[in-house]
Amino acid sequence: MTTIKSYPLLSYFALAFAISWGAVLTVIVVGHGSILATKEQFETLIPFAGPAMLLGPSVAGILLTGILYGKAGFRDLLARLTRWRVGARWYAVALLTAPLLYTAILLVLSVRSREFLPTIFTSEGKATLLLMGIFAGLVIGIFEELGWTGFAIPRMRLRYGVLGTGLIVGVLWGAWHWLVAFWSSSTASGEPALVSFLLDSFLFLVAFRVLMVWVYDRTGSLLVAMLMHASLVFAANVINPFGPLKIAGVPLMTFDLIWAAVLWVVIGAIALAQGGHLTREPPRRRVA
Repeated sequence: MTTIKSYPLLSYFALAFAISWGAVLTVIVVGHGSILATKEQFETLIPFAGPAMLLGPSVAGILLTGILYGKAGFRDLLARLTRWRVGARWYAVALLTAPLLYTAILLVLSVRSREFLPTIFTSEGKATLLLMGIFAGLVIGIFEELGWTGFAIPRMRLRYGVLGTGLIVGVLWGAWHWLVAFWSSSTASGEPALVSFLLDSFLFLVAFRVLMVWVYDRTGSLLVAMLMHASLVFAANVINPFGPLKIAGVPLMTFDLIWAAVLWVVIGAIALAQGGHLTREPPRRRVA
């Protein structure tokens, strides 16, 4: 308990990783009978491994909020969750950034090859695809952001600016996905699929997290953060022609590199428009 109170952020990340990875490994062992599962065997377990993975950020955030801050902490969490009067422009930024940029990049690339056409353009079951994308986005956005933005980011902002907070949480957010990518690669030894995942994790996920922290810094709304995360998941499932777990080598890596570059250009443009910085207010005090 003393360690948790002395190092709340370190405790949060350690607990989030332990719960998520432990739950996924448990699903693999129970479902497959062994920790050595192929990509095909792992994909059959995704309906169970996915929800298990989401337990880490949410459970860790709620648990540590209760331990460290009690009822006052839960009241603050609820207040940020129900803070919806933030202005229409912030909802537009949260909901449209990922889908619009995804679509624009893919349409440009599709001039070169039709394999880059957005999935929603080529799918025969558009209504089902949209509903599944919305459902997946909301579930993942809500459960993950209960921890990342519900607990970690407000405390990280007491020490670092928007960029620093986004970079740190973004890298950890990307690393948190690693275990699923390990089993979703062509073999559990980590082939090009894993290389592509690492590009995802430490390029565009970090950049998108910086944007998410910037939006949260302006709104103070956990609800908006959840919606922004949901929009990214929606875009990955409904617009991205490669889709989750459908690793496609060079074409996918090409898209990922361009997607990440565009996000960093957007971040740079925002910083320039704000006088060369992203943070509205300087950190107030240092925390563990």
